[in-house]
Amino acid sequence: MTTMTMSLRKQIILETNDIQAESKKDWRARNAYFHDEDLRYLKFLIPEGLKVLDLGCGLGDVLAALKPSKGVGVDFSPQTLKLAQKHHPKLDFIQGDIEDPKTISQIKGTFDIILLSDTIGYLDDCQQTLSQLKHLCHPNTRIIISYFGRVWDPVLKCAEWLGLKSPQVEHNYLTTGDIANLLYISGFDVIKREWRQLMPKKLLGLGGLINKYIGTLPGVRRFCVRNYIIARPEPEVLKKMPSATVVITCRNEKGNVENAVKRLPQFCEDLEILFIEGHSKDGTLDEIHRVIKAYPKKNITVYTQDGVGKGDAVRKAFDKAKGDILIIMDGDLTTPPEDMPKFYQALVQGRGEFINGTRLVYPLENQAMQFLNFIANHGFSWIFSFLLNQRFTDTLCGTKVLYKKHYQEIAANRHYFGDFDPFGDFDLIFGASKLNLKVTEIPVRYAARQYGETQISRFTHGFLLIRMVLFAYRKLKAF
Repeated sequence: MTTMTMSLRKQIILETNDIQAESKKDWRARNAYFHDEDLRYLKFLIPEGLKVLDLGCGLGDVLAALKPSKGVGVDFSPQTLKLAQKHHPKLDFIQGDIEDPKTISQIKGTFDIILLSDTIGYLDDCQQTLSQLKHLCHPNTRIIISYFGRVWDPVLKCAEWLGLKSPQVEHNYLTTGDIANLLYISGFDVIKREWRQLMPKKLLGLGGLINKYIGTLPGVRRFCVRNYIIARPEPEVLKKMPSATVVITCRNEKGNVENAVKRLPQFCEDLEILFIEGHSKDGTLDEIHRVIKAYPKKNITVYTQDGVGKGDAVRKAFDKAKGDILIIMDGDLTTPPEDMPKFYQALVQGRGEFINGTRLVYPLENQAMQFLNFIANHGFSWIFSFLLNQRFTDTLCGTKVLYKKHYQEIAANRHYFGDFDPFGDFDLIFGASKLNLKVTEIPVRYAARQYGETQISRFTHGFLLIRMVLFAYRKLKAF
């Protein structure tokens, strides 16, 4: 690569980076708190052991700290890459301009994560550069772009004048909305955005407290110095329809068992109906065995959970399920079985990767939900949408759908949250959020149960929601 093919602006950027190569570590040390916090959040977004491509990798320190199974860094500064290769010999580095298709063509294979940390500010044509990354993606690739909050421009410029920050060539003026739009027109689907570091200095420990408990608040967070955008490739059309398992959780639901089977449409060729029974007292297990014999053409299985609670039941059912897609359907049939095809289609069409039902859009049937529960659920929906950075209007709707491979990833990363949720809803929701899965909600008409008694307690579930709000804030925001 030669500078002859570059714009004058890019030539200046290249020359500046080459000159500053030896001093990059010194500048990082002067602003260690900012860089350490930035890396800490990237580690939150990117689990260890993934295949990571870092475009504009600099010295390669961030790429190495992410501990990838395969790490490839690209940078157009020869002097910078010499140092990167010296300090991180186990990583692969490519010297070239990522706006040049010839450079991109040198990168082989696909990656789980493609990281652009501040790089987007240097590009001459952001859309063209993002567009040519498509062949480096598989369907589950995540694009992560981190950049400076533009409200900080005067402060950062002043820091340069005072010698507190390394001098920079003028960057592109891009807000998070601008970056999201660039991703969209380049063929990517934005999943969520986040803002971090209201105070990029330690300030004797005050900086950390401000960032945790003030900088994460709605409205205030838009003034943070760092922002992050996570996106995925636009979904592809599947050539073969995947199999599915409908998990029906049931405890004392004897009168609903046969209706669940009769009303559930055969929405895919390979459909498994899996009952997970919760030590019922009304003969539910015997009724399930009777129904299995009565409908021999249907693929119906049954297991009894080992412990107690819906969370325990769902975990065992998901481990036993044979389908590519996992669908939870409560045995009380308050969410109509006839709606299950909608959830399946939304997932296979790529509308989302975690499909959540919501009972709070359509009018409720009489006695389906108590008034205070209805009001509380609306309030909590706003809170959880903020905490999870994606729209969640009804966290406690029993119907949730995802690919089994994604559930297995959630289970593998469960150590971050721990065994905290007896109901199972938040184990899946928080796990999906941590994995940056695209969330989509489907409205359902919530019906009153026709058999048995509700197992929902207004106060028990109310306290659960309050507990989950505090838990999510600590694990997803103020960490």
